[in-house]
Amino acid sequence: MSSPLIHIAAVNVGVPQLLASQHGTDVYSAIAKRPLPAGTALWLSLGNLAGDGQADLTVHGGADKAVYAYPSEHVTAWSDELGAPLGDAPFGENLSTLDVCEADVGIGDVWRWDDAVLQVSQPRWPCFKLALYRNRPDIQARMRSTGRTGWYLRVLSPGSVTVGSPVEIIETDDARLTVADAHTAMADRHLENRSLVERLARHAPLAKQWRLPLQRRLGYT
Repeated sequence: MSSPLIHIAAVNVGVPQLLASQHGTDVYSAIAKRPLPAGTALWLSLGNLAGDGQADLTVHGGADKAVYAYPSEHVTAWSDELGAPLGDAPFGENLSTLDVCEADVGIGDVWRWDDAVLQVSQPRWPCFKLALYRNRPDIQARMRSTGRTGWYLRVLSPGSVTVGSPVEIIETDDARLTVADAHTAMADRHLENRSLVERLARHAPLAKQWRLPLQRRLGYT
């Protein structure tokens, strides 16, 4: 039996460039990404796609945030809410996905994209650079309140990938803790759903950047 497929509407990359000047400081970011032509072959390393980059590696990129995926279906809702077309890769996503959203994707699910193997690692909670990029001071709060966060993937096996190739779901994590669940747990400051927070805090495939705050909230550390 064949593995389920995730189709990719676009593959986007970008390199650091001046985003804005804020309080006398130049802010650089690679959030402005552009789609690659179908059929483009590129290398996916442990850190990122070839041609992609990060300006501040202390908070962006790294093993657990090598690739950022975002459901293309959310863009229509955002366009309606923000009152304008958003253009290509409006949130700095590498992969614009089709027909899957945060409630469908499990933390720890393993994907194969041509020769590379990836694993879903955490939702995204954006930093201030998204607000600068979209010129919307409220965009961070909006993304968190809606749960339309997208998700990051780590690379388990680097390899050559091709724009336009589908992604196979080769392993579904047994815990079935979704990206939406992780988002809900992180937002649960008062432990109203303690059981969910506990499950995510113990879930090894969830990035340490997310597990540790949950563990501290529970008093584990």
